[in-house]
Amino acid sequence: MPALVIDGHPSPDSLVSALARRYAEAHGDAVVLAVRDLDFDPVLRAGYRAEQPLEPDLEDALEAIFAADHVVVATPVWWASTPALLKGFLDRVLLPRVAYRYRSNGLPEGLLRGRTGRVIMTSDSPRWFLWATGDPAMRQLRAQTLRFCGIRRVRASRFTDVRHADAQRRSGWLERVAEDARRDAARVSREAPGALIARPVSA
Repeated sequence: MPALVIDGHPSPDSLVSALARRYAEAHGDAVVLAVRDLDFDPVLRAGYRAEQPLEPDLEDALEAIFAADHVVVATPVWWASTPALLKGFLDRVLLPRVAYRYRSNGLPEGLLRGRTGRVIMTSDSPRWFLWATGDPAMRQLRAQTLRFCGIRRVRASRFTDVRHADAQRRSGWLERVAEDARRDAARVSREAPGALIARPVSA
């Protein structure tokens, strides 16, 4: 599976979900994984102190992540972060010794190496406000989640001031994300792919 698009919005009628679908269509070789359709407990009940077995839907999602060479996460910005549903999904599947591990020197090592990524993010706030506040949601998702797990070259598609966007502007956004998808797909043929890390056997 060359590309996996993770739709993190709780509503299928959202702009985020429309952008995720349009990206996948334009990419030409992508699958959409809508987190809202999965049957799982989004709460990591004991933190990392005890094992919490993955539900079948999460097992399938984890297999899809490791099968992909390009991982896209589509999400709105809610309270300078992502929706609780998406956060819970990431908490449950990106586990230690599965998506990352710590070396003997204490430094983290991402186990999703060899993959590229993209974050598709919408926000009611204008772009200047995100920059002024440090763009925490994008920074957290790109650097502290995807890159932390080894996914490099994580590009971004931002769509801001959504609450003031009319139908024409939203239509333009759909075409813009489609162009991002086409460029990402073209890069695969131009750039030598990295060596994908397979899912750890012990996971």
